[in-house]
Amino acid sequence: MVGGTVMKIYVRERQKVGEGVESPKYRIVAVTGGQLQIEATHFRKFEIELIAKDIKAEVVYMKPVADDQKKKKH
Repeated sequence: MVGGTVMKIYVRERQKVGEGVESPKYRIVAVTGGQLQIEATHFRKFEIELIAKDIKAEVVYMKPVADDQKKKKH
């Protein structure tokens, strides 16, 4: 916690992870309320929760965007 502000780690599930795959399936999207240096690209849920516990941050799990609501790039 920095100056009374709760640090938050925003994460979402990776979109290209197949069923039964044992690879990490979460990505950290953003961090607010403090600084966090991230070395990896993909994380397991328990890894994110351990980091959050150590730095006293809240984890915010973002819901995936439905395919029909995604904007296509032109």
